[in-house]
Amino acid sequence: MTEYGRERNQSTLEGEIARGSERLGFLAHELRNLTHTALVSFEVLQTGNVGVSGSTGTILHRSLKGLAALIGRALEEVRLTRSVGTRETFLVAGFIEELTPAAMLMGSARGIRLTVVPGDAGVAIEADRETLAAVVGNLLQNAFKFTLPRTTVTLRVGATSERVLIEIQDECGGIPSADLGGLFDPFEQRSADRTGLGIGLAFSRWGVEANQGRIYARNVPETGCVFTVDLPRVPATGHSECGSAALPS
Repeated sequence: MTEYGRERNQSTLEGEIARGSERLGFLAHELRNLTHTALVSFEVLQTGNVGVSGSTGTILHRSLKGLAALIGRALEEVRLTRSVGTRETFLVAGFIEELTPAAMLMGSARGIRLTVVPGDAGVAIEADRETLAAVVGNLLQNAFKFTLPRTTVTLRVGATSERVLIEIQDECGGIPSADLGGLFDPFEQRSADRTGLGIGLAFSRWGVEANQGRIYARNVPETGCVFTVDLPRVPATGHSECGSAALPS
């Protein structure tokens, strides 16, 4: 009995350490993404070709505000637990429009074109907006990282009467279906590019599931991969958000 108790305590301790490492990894991953976006924005501003009062300045400001909010929530030990912050009902088209400028900037920095299909204007969901923005932003950065040079990443929204699907499709050449298993596990890396931490997709799964949704990937043979964020649809009432995202020319 004493030995059993000792082994059980050791197992519990190891589990707590593993969960703590995973939470710290999620935090570091989000901080890195926000910092990278801020740095790219600053470098564009440094060229002198755009003004700080334009869209690039807005992206920089939003990234810095995101950093401040993330740090504050981390200090309160809220961000990386199995709960999320304030859930609200919002229009998906306006949400996508808000994310589009920063995503286009990140894609442009890698020579990748972003195509945005925001879906119907009246589609709404209920979620922690900040968490979901981090999830979609992470999936987009992942797509920009692994898609082939001078190709296109597509962000599109589809909906049924009950579900909303936010899809990010790349042109990475595809992943064999047998390799899709475990793709969302922490510290899992399937590419020769090991510059990341291997936790972006694990964070995305946490963020989606914390908002009562699910996330999955499918392979498009010899073309690329499609990552789908699948969330419950709710009635849209009393919203004045802009309903369409600016598309690239």
